[in-house]
Amino acid sequence: EGGPGTRLPPERQLAAQFGVSRNEIRKALARLELDGRLSREVGRGTFIRAPTDADDSHLDALRDSTSPRNAMEARLLLEPEIASLAAVNATFKQIEGMRVLARQMREAETWKDYETLDGRLHRLIAEATGNPLLSAIHRTVDDVRRAVVWRWLDTRPERPPEDYSSFAEHDALIDAIEQRDRARAMEAMR
Repeated sequence: EGGPGTRLPPERQLAAQFGVSRNEIRKALARLELDGRLSREVGRGTFIRAPTDADDSHLDALRDSTSPRNAMEARLLLEPEIASLAAVNATFKQIEGMRVLARQMREAETWKDYETLDGRLHRLIAEATGNPLLSAIHRTVDDVRRAVVWRWLDTRPERPPEDYSSFAEHDALIDAIEQRDRARAMEAMR
């Protein structure tokens, strides 16, 4: 109901209000956050974001002009450094959140669910740098990457296989961040 900047009620309250499980509320909030309609601020809550036309047209232009290769090059340049900084600055709560997301990815029923959780994990790692500018740059790169790369991937089986390589890669990355090992975090992300 509220406009931009409005704080949403807690998940528990939303679940009761809409008569659905907290898990369903979490999924819906995650999707809205990935779409840039909400922002989650640790310790403060979840807020409605103001989508600006400038944001949308800028992102649309980037999506249209970026190839999958461009998107992956940008990621390769940015994300290892982000992982390195996260290894220094991540809070215990953020690391716990990373573990929860990695676990949920293993249980994803569809590629779409996996993709949403993967986006949330990478976004959380960017937030764990403690650098809002880097986090915003990462969000832009990730939005464009998802638009141009995921649609090219062949995802014929309904869900990721149980031995999907990303599962172990994510675990190694989170381990390195938890152990405050910048070099290993960079390498794992690469």
